[in-house]
Amino acid sequence: MGTGQLGEETENGPLKVRTFFGLPMPEAHREALDHYLAGCATRAPDFRWTPAANLHLTIRFLGHVDLALAEGIADRLTAADLPAFDLELGDLGTFKRGRMARVVWVGLRTGSEAISGLAAQVEVECGRAGLEAEARRFHAHLTLARARPRDGAVLPTLPPSPELPAWRAAELVLYRSRLGRSGSAYEPLRRIRLG
Repeated sequence: MGTGQLGEETENGPLKVRTFFGLPMPEAHREALDHYLAGCATRAPDFRWTPAANLHLTIRFLGHVDLALAEGIADRLTAADLPAFDLELGDLGTFKRGRMARVVWVGLRTGSEAISGLAAQVEVECGRAGLEAEARRFHAHLTLARARPRDGAVLPTLPPSPELPAWRAAELVLYRSRLGRSGSAYEPLRRIRLG
């Protein structure tokens, strides 16, 4: 049986992996948010707070797909010569079900149009690869936490997120997501230069 290397097949056919495209956060931003997230976790224990090492902006979740399909999309995006752009985090927000918060996130102060344009290009390539179109409209955000209960939880008042400088989004990453007991671990499979 295969060991899960790129392009490898298993006894049961092509290797299927849980993958997504995302923009990584700069190390300095992750470090600054690490302290903030620890404080939020104390105030809101009904939420699973994202480890700082996992912070990223999701562009497109592919789901469990053949690794070769994900690689093909990455190849076409590499050839597309996508532009780099600046991003700056904005204010806290939530996705809710009624009065219960399900996801806590930070929006963007700058870069929304550029990141939406990137997401649209990724979506086109996903469609060409045969993936079903995303049901929801793209909403750029940095996920900070998810409610532990399925239906959501009451979110106490949190301090505002730290003011962080804008940064240049210069690479798009194809990540592999491995689910484990302590949450998800993200492994970069491909890095696509922007700009």
